[in-house]
Amino acid sequence: MIKIKKYAAIDIGSNAMRLLIANIIEEEGKETLFSKSSLVRVPIRLGQEVFTVGEISKENIGRMVDAMKAFKLLMKVHKVKKYMACATSAMREAYNGKEVVEIIKKKANIKIAIIDGKKEAAIIATTDLHHFLKTENSYLYVDVGGGSTEFSLFSGGKMIASKSFKAGTVRLINDVVSEIVWHEIEKWIKTNTDNLENVTLIGSGGNINKIFKMSGKMEDKPLSYIYMNSQYTLLNGLSYEQRISELGLNPDRADVIIPAIRVYLNAMKWSGARSIYVPKIGLSDGIVKALYYKKI
Repeated sequence: MIKIKKYAAIDIGSNAMRLLIANIIEEEGKETLFSKSSLVRVPIRLGQEVFTVGEISKENIGRMVDAMKAFKLLMKVHKVKKYMACATSAMREAYNGKEVVEIIKKKANIKIAIIDGKKEAAIIATTDLHHFLKTENSYLYVDVGGGSTEFSLFSGGKMIASKSFKAGTVRLINDVVSEIVWHEIEKWIKTNTDNLENVTLIGSGGNINKIFKMSGKMEDKPLSYIYMNSQYTLLNGLSYEQRISELGLNPDRADVIIPAIRVYLNAMKWSGARSIYVPKIGLSDGIVKALYYKKI
């Protein structure tokens, strides 16, 4: 007998807000399955103003409220049983972040949890990473967001280190990531991977998913360092307008995709990884699984 439940996750990032509605399929004697039922992405770039002026504007607060009301209705239509809303870097750093949480709770009846980088990495780790982790290999999981990048290192099938850095794509395009931060990332990666052999990257985030889709690769095949570098060169050689018109990139993707690739390339270089797997998992998937397994 199969039972199907619907859970949802709301991810309020620095570049966009997402609603993931997932089917949870239970069958006696079998592993629980999770499949995407619906994914809605709203490009409200909170980090653009938070990382430059320090707060979320009235206009964007209004847009957030409207988006949350829409998310609430969509969850009702889908008959979602449980959901959780998490906000990351931009909401963490906004002077009026807590005030925005209260406004959304009052007007849209959705409670938002503002989580730190460590919690974000822990939630992401509850995803189906175990399917990719071979105990004889070591993996550096890199989740590039708009405001921050989360690094998690796995060896022997277990997480042995994790760290969040303020080096997200929206910060990078606004030139608010100092060389000191880059040096800190380099030092952390080199220190923690120094005694490990055969390190492979696992990448998550909208930008690496787009790069992988553009590659035409099969889902279980990795992208090489050479391919990633060639894409970086290609995209850098095109104007913002050309990336939209010739490559079909969304306007809110066409600018941040280049600094995102830079983060992945640096992570590969500093860890010695020659390839990167892209399993299409992230914070939203982690929230759903963490809710189901009662880890949050």
